[in-house]
Amino acid sequence: MRIGHGYDAHRFAEGRPLYLGGVLISENGGLLGHSDADVALHALMDAMLGAAAHGDIGKLFPPADATWKGARSTDLLQIVRQKLDEAGYRVGNADITVIAQKPRLAPYIDTMRRTIADILSTDIEDISVKATTTERMGFTGREEGIAAEAVCLLYKK
Repeated sequence: MRIGHGYDAHRFAEGRPLYLGGVLISENGGLLGHSDADVALHALMDAMLGAAAHGDIGKLFPPADATWKGARSTDLLQIVRQKLDEAGYRVGNADITVIAQKPRLAPYIDTMRRTIADILSTDIEDISVKATTTERMGFTGREEGIAAEAVCLLYKK
């Protein structure tokens, strides 16, 4: 067994869609980033890559590489899953916490879990997604952006 931890944060940006956990939350008021800036999936990918000692998403998908400009994080997660599959790993479980004052994410949690489970070819029971606020403290509390943390357990096949 191997465990990894990931963290990501992005500031809000007008005129961009907001994707979290692979799910479209809003057509406007998304996050600024080279890709779609899905902090939940970015944290998850870093946790997965970290567990396998394969670096991080910046190494695998460098921001200076135009190939990844505007990329959907669901596509990037599929690439990470394939890379780890080729290295002989499978996901045991993953736990993601999205830290945001807004928007309210409870209505989207089950869809996020299903989306991630489908991409990772695992059961929905192996994927946890939670949302919390910081009680208006810090950059997320001031509604300047969104952050996410993730842990992931990998098994060697």
